Amino acid sequence: MKTEAVLFAGVAAFFAAAGAVYGWLSADPTGTCALGVAFLMAALVAFFLAVQYRRRGRRPQDRSDAEVADAAGTVEFFPPHSPWPITVAAGFTLGCLGVVYGLWLFLIGLGVVGHGVLGMVLQYADRSAER
Repeated sequence: MKTEAVLFAGVAAFFAAAGAVYGWLSADPTGTCALGVAFLMAALVAFFLAVQYRRRGRRPQDRSDAEVADAAGTVEFFPPHSPWPITVAAGFTLGCLGVVYGLWLFLIGLGVVGHGVLGMVLQYADRSAER
């Protein structure tokens, strides 16, 4: 997953640079915001993949000397329940309401979304010790 994390980090860097140049040259808030959101989405995927690589290390698909049997077995752990998707949805709702009612509500929503995303990414961080 290291290759994928670096790839998405490069995509995020591209969107950040393109957004900065576009915002500076065009003074168009809509396009600048769209490029900023694209940067955040690519950065989120890069962060997730980097955390997964640090937790699990190299996969059999990443090694040239791996056999087919190395990838056999349980595919993944799927949690039975999680409060974090509801937290992210509530934060997103607050953020959208903040666009209408004020910056203070948007910032609260942004904080709740950040807390929910980190909760989802790190919910089972200690599970790697069990494997």
